[in-house]
Amino acid sequence: MDPLTTALKVAGSGLHAESSRLRVVSENIANANSTGDTPGADPYARKTIAFQSTVDRATQAALVGIKDIDTDKAAFVQKFDPSHPAADPDGYVKLPNVNPIVEMADMREANRSYQANLQVLKQARELISMTIDLMRAR
Repeated sequence: MDPLTTALKVAGSGLHAESSRLRVVSENIANANSTGDTPGADPYARKTIAFQSTVDRATQAALVGIKDIDTDKAAFVQKFDPSHPAADPDGYVKLPNVNPIVEMADMREANRSYQANLQVLKQARELISMTIDLMRAR
C-alpha cells in the first residue's frame, strides 16, 4: 500500500480510539452525581479506557485500538446526608468516584487528539486529490 493510504488507516484508527475515549468521558461526566438506588448501594463507578498498539499486517503500520474499558477501582466518596434515599443506616451516602475537573482535562486532551487525527485525514485526502489531478493533466 502507498504511504497516503497507510496514513489514512493510522489516522482513522486514532479517530475511532479518541471518539471512544470521548464517549467514556461523557458517560463519567453525565453520571458524576448518580448515587445508588437503595440505602447503602454503590453509586456509578467511573469508567476508564485503555489503548493498545496493533500492527496492520497489510501495511505494517502501527495502529491504535481499544484494549479495555473498565471501572476505576478508587474508593467512593462518602457524604453524611441521613435524609438521602441512598443513605446507609449510619446516614452516609456513597458518591461516585468521578472528579469533573479530571474528566474535563481528559475530554480536552481527547478532543485535541481527535482534531489532530482529523487534520491528518484532511491532508492525506488533499494530497491524493492533487496526485489524481496531476495524473489527469498528462
